[in-house]
Amino acid sequence: MKNIVPVKWLLARLYEPDIVIVDCRFQLGKPESGRAAYEEAHIPGAVYLDLEKDLSAPIGEHGGRHPLQDLATLAARFGQAGISNESRVVAYDDQGGAMASRLWWLLRYLGHTNVFVLDAGFSAWRDVGCPVSSEQKVIIPARFLASVQHNMLIEMDEVRESLGTGRFVLLDSREAPRYRGEAEPIDKVAGHIPGARNLFWAEGRRADGTWKDANEQGERFAGLGLKQDDELVVYCGSGVTATPNVLALEEAGFTRVKLYAGSWSDWISYAGNAVATGEE
Repeated sequence: MKNIVPVKWLLARLYEPDIVIVDCRFQLGKPESGRAAYEEAHIPGAVYLDLEKDLSAPIGEHGGRHPLQDLATLAARFGQAGISNESRVVAYDDQGGAMASRLWWLLRYLGHTNVFVLDAGFSAWRDVGCPVSSEQKVIIPARFLASVQHNMLIEMDEVRESLGTGRFVLLDSREAPRYRGEAEPIDKVAGHIPGARNLFWAEGRRADGTWKDANEQGERFAGLGLKQDDELVVYCGSGVTATPNVLALEEAGFTRVKLYAGSWSDWISYAGNAVATGEE
């Protein structure tokens, strides 16, 4: 798995100078809990980046619940966290990889490919007796130069214009009841973008919390009839839990994958956008 690293891999490289470990723990609805968990115990040397304060822009009229941060601001924040263009970055969370995958995607979007997600997250690290610490690392700022990969992102207008044309395959990463419009605990409107297929992001993990391998991920996507030359657009509620599906698609060998970062919460912020319910 080229994007996922096991606990033993990180343990063996814990103090190598080019490794930057980033704690991304965050709970929706409890925005302070992630930092509190980090301050209580984290992987030694890890820095903390907050989903809403560091990895998202402030909420506006459009852009969804976790808008993309201004790219210059984001690059500067990575540098402040000690991430340079030469760093090997390992991200972890305790939310099934969703928050860590957001950081993975953002760094890749800014041209930094040497970034990984820790398999099964912080609990797996601690449960096998690996060291933890409450000490906060003295961060030496680094120079991070962005090289934006525009082909990784798609905007709302292009999604809307593509509806009914077959240009893209749309993948909705939310749980099935939200996709079908039967339940909507977060956003103001229930349903999905017309034509989208549903593939819940958490099904990319096994029962023990580890990520499925490339073959297993490939079986997930084959079950939806996806082909590796398809051009895919992945979305979720706010652009966060779509990123584990983007990562899983890359693991399975898909190369034409775009993220609709604003996702459903951005889509419904435009009054004229169509909404579908039920199965497609």
